Amino acid sequence: MTAADFKRIALSLEGAEEGSHMGAVDFRVGGRIFATLASVREGFGNLIITPEMQADFIAEAPDLFLPIAGGWGRMGMTHVRLAEASEDVLAGALRAAWKLRAGKNGPRKKPAAKKRPRVR
Repeated sequence: MTAADFKRIALSLEGAEEGSHMGAVDFRVGGRIFATLASVREGFGNLIITPEMQADFIAEAPDLFLPIAGGWGRMGMTHVRLAEASEDVLAGALRAAWKLRAGKNGPRKKPAAKKRPRVR
């Protein structure tokens, strides 16, 4: 898989939007980031999942998934090796990250702008 495949799959998820965080491409649902391409130069896509999910992913496919270094990785942020991932595995991983964010208190919507009364 490639960064373009990662992007295509991420944006195919319901309500997913592309954004940018600290200069890197990210993917959001309800305003919450569920994946990024912050490490694409190193060949990784990044998933924002729980530490428990991360442990399961790594146990199932240690050749594909690894924690992001440092505190981010301890919080569940996970690299996926794009070149080694199949479409099914990548789609499942992105769907899991998306579902986690989409399910937190329901999708957040941007607040509507409040209309101010017109003064005449």
